[in-house]
Amino acid sequence: MKTNMNGMVECSVCHSKLVSPSAKTVSKAYDRHRNDISLKTRAFNIFLVGGDCVLVGLQPILVYMSKVDGSFKFSPISVNFLTEVTKVVFAVLMLCFQARHQKVGEKPLLSVSIFFRAARNNMLLAVPALLYAINNYLKFTMQLYFTPATVKMLSNLKVLVIAVLLKIIMRRRFSIIQWEALALLLIGISVNQLRSLPEGSSAMGLPVATAAYLYTLIFVTVPSLASVYNEYALKSQFETSIYLQNLFLYGYGAIFNFLGILGAAIFKGPDNLDILRGHSKATIFLICNNAAQGILSSFFFKYADTILKKYSSTVATIFTGIASAALFGHTLTINFILGISIVFISMHQFFSPLSKVKDEVQNGGMEMMKTQHNFRSKDASFVDMAAGAHDEASHRVEHDERTPLLPL
Repeated sequence: MKTNMNGMVECSVCHSKLVSPSAKTVSKAYDRHRNDISLKTRAFNIFLVGGDCVLVGLQPILVYMSKVDGSFKFSPISVNFLTEVTKVVFAVLMLCFQARHQKVGEKPLLSVSIFFRAARNNMLLAVPALLYAINNYLKFTMQLYFTPATVKMLSNLKVLVIAVLLKIIMRRRFSIIQWEALALLLIGISVNQLRSLPEGSSAMGLPVATAAYLYTLIFVTVPSLASVYNEYALKSQFETSIYLQNLFLYGYGAIFNFLGILGAAIFKGPDNLDILRGHSKATIFLICNNAAQGILSSFFFKYADTILKKYSSTVATIFTGIASAALFGHTLTINFILGISIVFISMHQFFSPLSKVKDEVQNGGMEMMKTQHNFRSKDASFVDMAAGAHDEASHRVEHDERTPLLPL
């Protein structure tokens, strides 16, 4: 067998091509973790999905409650900055806790040399930090023109963009059934969005259709790119403590948001330097919710999968829609009910064992080829042994060979 540049393994006998399971790896440490399918790992993934559903579902509600007369009395950048500071404090506390409970022989987490070495190896985290800073501001902008349930359904479009980015950046493979599930997800979102905006309305002076397409494009592309880069950065340094990686990620995020505050103060006035101006109890809950959601997302990206993270967010759409209808009187249309039903069907199809049949067949083919190769090796050895035995049995004994070695 030989492997070409595309990661395909070609059999030297039948010339059939199979995809090598090790064609692209993020890190050896993550590969060992990915092969762990214990009950503890599954329970941890269920905990991640459940927590993510609650936090993501509450986020649009809290943002909507933070509006006064249809607008924000506080600076959205200040909320993002305080959120990043909260996450930095949490990462520092968890690092100190983890350092106090280290086992004998482990490298000290609070060592200066280890800290700077980890900072150098995790510089790629600055990219998703910048993209997240932009995305966090877009969340508030979207809430000014769309209902919470609509924003949640629009954010589900990120799944398709993330799948494409994972295929390009991380060489992730998806079966045909999984691609069909993602297409079905798009259909479900489109069904929900039919007649979701009143005709003739406008946003920022642009026709509503143009503004909706523009905001949706940015709102979907930027966080999707951030999620993929974040997953790649965290998993490429899998052996580094996640709290240390979070410290770098949130530190970069705090710096970028602080630069945004300075920019707002320059262009809009020095009042924007007051990061506590216009805040209320709802914004305090919003900051805590955003911080918890960001921390949970880092565990998703490092120990689970970005697709699982985004699919779990779609489950929160039901919670968001029902809560917004109960609290704010928003109507749950038949489009929303049909759309979320299609989304659940898509989710079941994507994670169904049938969607992985192709991979299993290919992996089974690899094992079969390996087994056949071993059988051929054993058969060749057996033939050699049989031939040797035949030669020995048919070996003609000469006269001098019958002569005793020792004199009688």
